[in-house]
Amino acid sequence: MMSKNFQKTISKPLEFEGVGLHTGVKSKIKIRPASENTGVVFERIDVKKNNLILANFKNVSSSVLCTKITNSKNVSVSTVEHLLASFYITGIDNVIVEIDNIEVPIMDGSSKDFVEGIYNTGIDEQTVVKNTFNIEKKIDLKIDNKFISLEPNDNGLVVDFKLNYKNDIIGNQRNVINFNDKELKDVYTSRTFCLFEDIEKIKKLGFAKGGSLDNAIVVKENEILNIGGLRNKLEFVNHKILDLVGDFLLSGYRINGKVTTIEGGHNLSISFLQKLFNEIIIKKEVFVKPIKNSKNIIQKVPNQLAVNS
Repeated sequence: MMSKNFQKTISKPLEFEGVGLHTGVKSKIKIRPASENTGVVFERIDVKKNNLILANFKNVSSSVLCTKITNSKNVSVSTVEHLLASFYITGIDNVIVEIDNIEVPIMDGSSKDFVEGIYNTGIDEQTVVKNTFNIEKKIDLKIDNKFISLEPNDNGLVVDFKLNYKNDIIGNQRNVINFNDKELKDVYTSRTFCLFEDIEKIKKLGFAKGGSLDNAIVVKENEILNIGGLRNKLEFVNHKILDLVGDFLLSGYRINGKVTTIEGGHNLSISFLQKLFNEIIIKKEVFVKPIKNSKNIIQKVPNQLAVNS
């Protein structure tokens, strides 16, 4: 039986292909095993040099409607959050992700294919302890009507997420997830979503070019347009929790703490990680130096757009 305390990688290479949600481009990814303390590194194989991008919040160049990471040579990859969430959920710490285009394929709009692929391929335990930390004091951040906090918790990562939507179908959903739980299927199978009336607005902004009912839940007034409806009754808030844990993997650590958030999203999560690593006081398991001169990437998403990745 594997220990939760040691780093892990996949047993053998794993491949996926599909369309990018926002760019509409087709891409293939190949996830390769990596040695201890590598972290998650994206390799743009369609770019001949300077093509490695470390999955770290310091490399986030945009958090509007999805999470995009970019290296110092302006080579980027976008919509990384669902793949990163699959690594968090399966306990994967070290992999190289080869990708032949600018956006990770959206698959069915959740992390389902990634998680199931990793479990089916197999996981190898490594010899180095995971990079984890425990927060010692509560830290919070508020941007407009959005709020997030992290406080001490000895039982792994717990996320308490609340949505407030005017739409009656989405409504005011709330769920609490402990990522130490073995059964997280409702989280990793929950799909991205949007309101039907926002689709044209989103496309005019240059997003959702690859969106369809095959990879997103679309809500029109009081109706879900997808055949079969929801996969679970809290699918909307569960997807937001999925996004959050994917973004939190960009910290470079497994966080032990309780996250409470209202109206959260990519921009709030990344902005919070910036603040967290400038203010944090942590226990002796690891020491993290404050990050000086970190870029402020707080970005304004057009009001009333009920959309995310």
